[in-house]
Amino acid sequence: MTIASSKTLSLEQFLQLPETQPANEFIAGKIIQKAMPKGRHSRLQGKLCSEINLVTEDEKIAYAFPELRCSFGNRSIVPDLAVFLWPNIPFLPDGEVPDNFSIPPDWIVEILSPEQKANQVIGKILHCMENGSKLGWFIDPDDQSILVFPGERSPILMETNAMLPVLEEIPLNLTVDRIFSWLKMGNPNPHRTD
Repeated sequence: MTIASSKTLSLEQFLQLPETQPANEFIAGKIIQKAMPKGRHSRLQGKLCSEINLVTEDEKIAYAFPELRCSFGNRSIVPDLAVFLWPNIPFLPDGEVPDNFSIPPDWIVEILSPEQKANQVIGKILHCMENGSKLGWFIDPDDQSILVFPGERSPILMETNAMLPVLEEIPLNLTVDRIFSWLKMGNPNPHRTD
């Protein structure tokens, strides 16, 4: 959903606006509201964030932030997951995490929601890659595939038991099948009618 604006807005002016729920993003001079996450999106986002942080946080390797506003390159986006290598997190002098990130994540993950336009979401990943991100994932729950943007190389469509590339610093082995297996949380109920 695009919010119409009667005047041209700068990134700095956009960042002065109050936050919304779901978040607004500033892309190509327009304010665009993110889709509200639904069940599959929320499950994949939460589980992937947890899996990454489980193997990276204690060792101070990296951290996966869900729904973190990142403002750089005349855009302000809110990736589903923004993964930063530990040395790249712009900690405050007292060691706290800052509220404002003005750099692209090292690894961006976007999960397509039914209301979203695929090319718009892929455009966010490409913007990150053009501005220094090392890796991007575009997860499509309907297609059960992941389009991987591996730095300087062409995107790769990954399906089934393909081993997914992660940042080399992160000791994580994930396949496409394993990612989508997270969607099956309960036992099928043959008596259910909804």
